[in-house]
Amino acid sequence: MRSDTHKVLHPVGGRPMLLHLMSALDSLGVARTVVVVGDKAEQVEAALSEADAQTVVQAPQLGTGHAVLQAESALQGFAGVCLVLFGDVPLISTQTMARLVAALASPGEPAIAVLGFRPAQPGAYGRILADAGGRISRMVEAKDATPEELAVTLCNSGLMAVRAELLFPLLKRVSNANAAGEYYLPDIVMLAAEDGRASVVIEADEREVMGVNSRAELAQAEAAFQAGRRADMMAAGVTLVAPETVFFAADTLLGRDSLVEPFVVFGTGVSVGERASIRAHSHLEGATIGDGCEIGPFARLRPGTVLGTGAKVGNFVETKKAIVGAGAKINHLSYVGDADVGAKANIGAGTITCNYDGFFKYRTVIGEGAFIGSNSALVAPVRVGDGAIIGAGSVVTQDVATDALALARGTQTEKPGWAARFRAAMLAKKGKA
Repeated sequence: MRSDTHKVLHPVGGRPMLLHLMSALDSLGVARTVVVVGDKAEQVEAALSEADAQTVVQAPQLGTGHAVLQAESALQGFAGVCLVLFGDVPLISTQTMARLVAALASPGEPAIAVLGFRPAQPGAYGRILADAGGRISRMVEAKDATPEELAVTLCNSGLMAVRAELLFPLLKRVSNANAAGEYYLPDIVMLAAEDGRASVVIEADEREVMGVNSRAELAQAEAAFQAGRRADMMAAGVTLVAPETVFFAADTLLGRDSLVEPFVVFGTGVSVGERASIRAHSHLEGATIGDGCEIGPFARLRPGTVLGTGAKVGNFVETKKAIVGAGAKINHLSYVGDADVGAKANIGAGTITCNYDGFFKYRTVIGEGAFIGSNSALVAPVRVGDGAIIGAGSVVTQDVATDALALARGTQTEKPGWAARFRAAMLAKKGKA
């Protein structure tokens, strides 16, 4: 990755790859989670600080079999099924994990269930030789495979489910007598076969077992994730006018009958209600959008924004930590930050809540039904009462009472004929130059 950040912490859909797996495991309902770490272990441990997981360190790093063996002490006394996953394979679904575990209950009670796939380009993937029923006869790394074995298209993802009582005894028998001099996890399949215990393979789509080892592969994983999320959104009743131009985060929620126009980006922490319209070129992050709201085009909603039912945030409007009541409108060219906007208030074009004095942030409160005239500046902390009107071009520095009119601008004066005299004088001066 050529990065100071641990590989498994690079994000897909705004969520670190490792945390995609943690989320899927939460849905699966696992009893224990052990994360084996090596280089930059402190970064991984920090990322897992709020997760129900134990970390163990692999040092030195002698292959995948050696890595799994490091979890032995953490799983002491555990009886059940061990599911082995890779932190750089983030897109495997909970459903596929469940199928992998369930395969151990198939006829013959296999010792190991391996997740296989058929890539368009098998290349350097290890191969799986199995019969029509999925019973494995041989697994081999590409480096050690014969030409005939390399012709097989069923490949090993490396992910597997293993009966706990067999896992670590088998791992301790794995040899590193191979082209790479490493202890390969897949070797336990052949060792189990030597003991008369069969293993089976089940297949998954290539997208689910996509591994990430470079920035290019990270981009491919992002593209695959986005394609899946777009399909899920449309299947759930969301209209995407140009799906390929819309980007979601892993936790984006959109209600049915919502409409998303082209070139919209959802950052993390966005929830949108039903029948909302997100118009083109808008960016949303950390925002909660109520039913029937209209956003954009060219709107930016930053974290802490909450919009009530039917609220509108229009073109070239930015909000941050703004609680906007039902039916309120901020339609044009405004910044509303650290503010409470009452229901059915109307914020005129060019309005700014001046929330920062260079040292501290302050809050602006705008009452229900208030009308803020265009090009006004509300200097926080300040409160505008219900139904109050702020005249256009005002700089408001003091609270405004309910139903009052506030004007805070210079008095307009007029000098008849001044413009004509000015032009004549300037033209004369220019003619002498």
